Formats: sequence, structure tokens, C-alpha cells
Amino acid sequence: MNNYTIYDEFITLGKLLKETAIIETGGAAKHFLENNDVFYNGNYENRRGKKLYAGDVLEFSGLGLKINIVAPTADEIAEHQKERDEEARVKAIVKKMNADNKKTENRQKSATNNKEQYFKRKTSKPKFPGSK
Repeated sequence: MNNYTIYDEFITLGKLLKETAIIETGGAAKHFLENNDVFYNGNYENRRGKKLYAGDVLEFSGLGLKINIVAPTADEIAEHQKERDEEARVKAIVKKMNADNKKTENRQKSATNNKEQYFKRKTSKPKFPGSK
């Protein structure tokens, strides 16, 4: 029996299938459930949106796989929180870098545009009264 640790209150069956790499994409869940027998706590289940909680058991008879959904320990919760904090920190850095790059790109475009406009100006000869 394989254990899957759940960090939120629940996880949907479709999301669990994807996170455990039974399917590749979330869209494949419907097709998978139509073609495979899945038992949720001993009862047949084919709804990809079925909410699964800690203590539930999934059995995939065609795959010979059994998954026990477990609650995390205090150490696992702390480690998971550290990972989420680090992910948020990196996302903030990338967002700032993208904003800075966009500002630089806009400045370069503006400078190039100004230079082009300068050289595109037509110089005309001065006109004197009475000349054609």
C-alpha cells in the first residue's frame, strides 16, 4: 500500500491521479475513470471531483495499486511550509526581474524611437518673400 500525504483539508480524485503520476494531465482523469475501476473506501467511484480526506483509501483494481491518504506529521507540515515560503520568495524575485526588464526594454524602445524621429525630420530651405 502506498501512502499519499495530504497538506490541505481535502484533494479531489482527479488532482490526486495527476499528482501521483497515474495520469499526465488533469483532462485525462475523466477518460481514465471511464476505463478503469476505482474503489473509494471499498465503494466504486468514477467522479473526478470526489473529495478525498485523510484516512480514505483508494484501490485501483486494474493497476493493482492501493493508495492510503494520510495526514502529515508536524515535521512534514513545517517542511512543506518552508518549501511554499521559498517558492513564494522566488516568484517575487522573478516578478521584480520581469518588471525591471520591461522598464529597460521600454526605455530602449523610446530612445531608439527618438533617434529615428530626429533623423526623419525634413529640413526645408528657408523661404524668402517673393520667391517661389
